[in-house]
Amino acid sequence: MVQAASDTSQIGFCHAASTAGVAAVAAGEVAAALRGFGEIHLLQLFVSAHHIEEMPRIAEILRRALNPGVLLGVGTDAVIAGDREFERSPGVAVLAARLPGVRATAFASSTVEYSAGEGPDGVRAVRDLIGASATSRATVLFADPFSTPINRLIALCNGARVNERSGAPAGVLVGGMASGGAKAGQNMLMLDDRVLRTGFVGVTLDGPVRVDTVVSQGCRPIGENLVITKAKNNAIFELGGRPALDVLRAVIEPLGGHDRELLQMGLFLGRVVSEYKPHFGRGDFLIRNVAGVNPNTGVVAVQDLVRVGQTVRFHLRDAETAAEDLELLLDAQKLHGKPAGVLLITCTGRGRNLFAGSSHDARTIQRAFRAAESGPGMAKPGRVLDTSDHGVPLAGFFAGGEIGPIAGESYLHGHSACAVVFRE
Repeated sequence: MVQAASDTSQIGFCHAASTAGVAAVAAGEVAAALRGFGEIHLLQLFVSAHHIEEMPRIAEILRRALNPGVLLGVGTDAVIAGDREFERSPGVAVLAARLPGVRATAFASSTVEYSAGEGPDGVRAVRDLIGASATSRATVLFADPFSTPINRLIALCNGARVNERSGAPAGVLVGGMASGGAKAGQNMLMLDDRVLRTGFVGVTLDGPVRVDTVVSQGCRPIGENLVITKAKNNAIFELGGRPALDVLRAVIEPLGGHDRELLQMGLFLGRVVSEYKPHFGRGDFLIRNVAGVNPNTGVVAVQDLVRVGQTVRFHLRDAETAAEDLELLLDAQKLHGKPAGVLLITCTGRGRNLFAGSSHDARTIQRAFRAAESGPGMAKPGRVLDTSDHGVPLAGFFAGGEIGPIAGESYLHGHSACAVVFRE
């Protein structure tokens, strides 16, 4: 059992989890841990694959005991709560939120109708469905990977979030793909008492809540920034006027032994999302896998659509880089003080599959916000420091693809950790 409560005076978050092997027992333990929290406007439920067939029963127990305004659920490979990632274990975890004054618009679709639309009509349909408006703070989306054309849906949601008058995006789009099932029809999503085996569920928040995001793609660059000078679809023919494979060889040639070993784990290409910057650094690149090379044509293929004029750079990934990347991105969040709550969506390829120990991402976030104080607050002299560690209310799940923003636009990521940080 894990429990924590927010000490904020207005919005409040609480997490709870159980590793009981019997689903009803796990649900009962979670409900008992949350009974003293008070009114719950949004309850996000994460259920491991061990209990996935019992997910409707778990949700029913929680709804009867806690009466949340909205219950949003997803089946997953593993759940997260507090500073623990419960891999290879039965698990039920929740993140409960008290959000006074915040409007929560819940939505669900079991068909491809909304994710297969195109153009302005598709954007309008999705805007109406998800309840996006000029005052939206965030849209949280959980989807089944086997039935949802997710890249198209994300593009429509990005368009739906744009303020039609100002042209500026409203709020952020975050979420992840269900990972509780290995085949079509095995995943499960929930919205209140509605059970979905296909499609997607979500909620849009409007009102007095601040939502920040940390998207750690866990890569570091090698070589220099390059400009695509010839390309078609996902194939890059030339970089800087030279055959793409020749350029790649020139990047790899000076690498040391350790970096050459990392190449065996995969090579990645980062493309700049927004070209309107004088310099490009961490957080400016959208990372995609290099799918292959053709020695005969000199073509480098990537798992993304590319075009002439884009700035790109090759990247490597390893546990050390992934840890450093997450810590550096969290440093910026620490300036804003301790969050009221955190939703963590991390990749099934992370955890013990990437790091030497367990619970890496959850513990890194907890360490980052331990006794965190805002920048202006830290600048005041003569203050007594509270060195006690109360923890941050945090829960989430291991996803088969993570949704989060890079330079203002949301994308589907792999091997990333996406933290959604809620504050007053």
